[in-house]
Amino acid sequence: MYHNKLWLLGGWKTKPTELLRDVWNSADGVKWDLVQSELPFYYTDLPMTIVFKDRMWVLGGTTLSDPEHPATNSVWNSDDGIHWNNVQAAASWSPRTATPIVTLNGKLWILGGLEWVDGKQTLKNDVWNSSDGINWTKVTEHAAWQPRAYHAAVAYHGKLWVLGGGSYHPDYIALNDVWNSEDGLHWKKVSDAPWSGRIWFSAAEYRDRMWVMGGWSKSTLNVGGIWFTDNGIDWTRLPLSDSWRPRHEQSTYVVGDKMIIAAGHADPITNEVWELKVPPLWLKFDRLVHQVLPFVNGRTDGRAD
Repeated sequence: MYHNKLWLLGGWKTKPTELLRDVWNSADGVKWDLVQSELPFYYTDLPMTIVFKDRMWVLGGTTLSDPEHPATNSVWNSDDGIHWNNVQAAASWSPRTATPIVTLNGKLWILGGLEWVDGKQTLKNDVWNSSDGINWTKVTEHAAWQPRAYHAAVAYHGKLWVLGGGSYHPDYIALNDVWNSEDGLHWKKVSDAPWSGRIWFSAAEYRDRMWVMGGWSKSTLNVGGIWFTDNGIDWTRLPLSDSWRPRHEQSTYVVGDKMIIAAGHADPITNEVWELKVPPLWLKFDRLVHQVLPFVNGRTDGRAD
């Protein structure tokens, strides 16, 4: 969410090498406007994206069209989605993808991910932070949690939280553990959550709860559950209507009193947008309502990310 609008950047379609480089925004999730048809960078699969210091930021990511340099550690930002600044061609953290990023205490925090250098893939559990997106400090080379990618992170109640994730290739791993830290250095395992181990899922803070949504696992493929908690230990599964399809790699936004989920891979890749509104007193859950939107020039093409 940036300047009171939802923003959707890049992603991939049916082929891993067919990456999208467009930028869209919407004030309501229904009507979408094309802001930029071609981003100046190519690493638009599984980058880190975040709003920080009144700018949109894109860090790291993958492009499978360049086998010599499949991942990057470049840093870009923009204040309008049209003009992008390459503020760092190569940050001090290694090129990586499938990495979560959050803001806490006025800093950006990068938590692990998949390092991809010279054709070699390495799962990471390092932690980095920055107060400006340019100068980075390594907080620890090895956090207490297992090296991983495709996980989620949330800044919640003054702490960093790391949830689930694992690895897709070459060795499949799907975790459901929950960790937190006040400083990024000292970590505490909070629980093994009741939701199944998963990768490619999303998490957010909404209505003073942490939420985990969707994902993918080798045993079930797409995962349909949505779970919430106020402490990382006790989790409740949200009942969903039959029209909700399991999905992974969706985009998740918190907009005032609503949580919005857009796009993702729901077999096939979709351009649906769903809205969840939870009353402040938790008396009931409103129904999820969806609309199919024209993300790509009015066609029915969807996207992941």
